[in-house]
Amino acid sequence: MNRLFHVPLSPFCRKVRLSLAEKKIEVELVEEKYWERSKDFLLRNPAGKVPILKMDGKLLSESGPICEYIEERHPTPALLPTDPEGRYEVRRLVSWFDDKFHNEVTANLLYERVNKKVMGAGYPESRNIKAGAKAIKYHLDYMDWLLEQRRWLAGNAMTLADFAAAAHLSSLDYINDVDWNRNENVREWYAKIKSRPAFRSILADQIPGFPQPPHYSDLDF
Repeated sequence: MNRLFHVPLSPFCRKVRLSLAEKKIEVELVEEKYWERSKDFLLRNPAGKVPILKMDGKLLSESGPICEYIEERHPTPALLPTDPEGRYEVRRLVSWFDDKFHNEVTANLLYERVNKKVMGAGYPESRNIKAGAKAIKYHLDYMDWLLEQRRWLAGNAMTLADFAAAAHLSSLDYINDVDWNRNENVREWYAKIKSRPAFRSILADQIPGFPQPPHYSDLDF
């Protein structure tokens, strides 16, 4: 059995979960309190990070390489285009969300509101929360601009870029930090991806101490 060591609201773990589910690959989910840095955990990944995927007798780390490994081992349905230009655009957008969006938005909202409390790391910094709330508007507008030209974020087919974006936004949506009324294109895109079977386990997540907002698992918003 494949096994994924993860944290439910981690967007990097969610991206891997979505890739596995889209390809109908069964996996056992094991919650990992990475901040406790247990000996067994550090033996699995000395970098002390999640996700870690146990697959094909190997322990795989880092969400980007994990998703590409899954793609190469299980190419159907495809989450990367076949042409170099298309693959570049997907990788560019995955990097955008996992780097720029993560640093400007996710770290300032999700990590301040949730991770600090779960980890016992103090109280949220209001300055960071204000910065994240401001930055997400810019990112939603950028997504809106992309979706004015394309059916999906990277082109006319759903790709790993959509899963990277949805992983971050779904984590933020769990704490009600996404203004879905700001951009109709983004709202429609998320409704589309949220309705996919691959999203079911993510919509079923329940985080102790952090109840879902009423719309979170509602496919019609």
